[in-house]
Amino acid sequence: MSATQHNISSLQEVRARTHRLQPRKPAATFEEERLHRKQRLAATFRLFGRYGFDQGLAGHVTVRDPEFPDRYWINPLAVHFSQIKVSDLQLVDHEGNILIGERPINTAGFTIHSALHRARPDVIAAAHTHSTYGKAFSALGTELLPITQDSCAFYEDHAVFDPFSGVVLDDNEGDRLAATLGNRKALILQNHGLLTAGPTVEAVAWWFLAMDNAAHTQLLAQAAGPLKPIAPDIARLTASQVGTAQGAYYSFQPLWDWIVALEPDLLD
Repeated sequence: MSATQHNISSLQEVRARTHRLQPRKPAATFEEERLHRKQRLAATFRLFGRYGFDQGLAGHVTVRDPEFPDRYWINPLAVHFSQIKVSDLQLVDHEGNILIGERPINTAGFTIHSALHRARPDVIAAAHTHSTYGKAFSALGTELLPITQDSCAFYEDHAVFDPFSGVVLDDNEGDRLAATLGNRKALILQNHGLLTAGPTVEAVAWWFLAMDNAAHTQLLAQAAGPLKPIAPDIARLTASQVGTAQGAYYSFQPLWDWIVALEPDLLD
């Protein structure tokens, strides 16, 4: 290999490294993984608080415990998202027993998340809040249309859960919700709001933010005039490019850096 060829090859290697985000290294212990998940969960609540997703007692995000997969961490009831710290998170089992924590939890949150975690072993985290644009869009009773590159992340990967039948307090309702979700990553709960589920807290948090943004965008576009959706084959291709769990994980990282720098007490 000539010196010129060697230099070109080296430059290509450098470019490949600088244009590729690095995946997270696996945790060495359950304790390390548990702390990682709880820290990202607390950060998610702080971010959701910043985005105005807190609504009284409503809203819950959960993450499965890495050592005990039939247990999950959830936010305590009546603590504002903007104040939640790692030490506030509570451990709950699928029967509703609070194993760690002194405060009550959201009953609807327990019903929904227990059903999801039981039905989907691959679901590590799930998020549901009463975000304004999510609620507004849910009143339409339709799926999101692929009208932008970003909304294509949910193309053929979400469903509408209907009809609305009141607060989700019955186990059968939770099971029906899980069945509607199927193997997808998101639901539009008709007359209620949005829900996302997936393999990491980071992905689930990003998907919720992105889905609420997509709902907002479609509401604005529909109000402005007739929509021009992306063709199905292009929407499907774009979904494979922007809708992956890995991509969502990476998209969460700048938000993590931002919120930890602004509110380091969330790690307490």
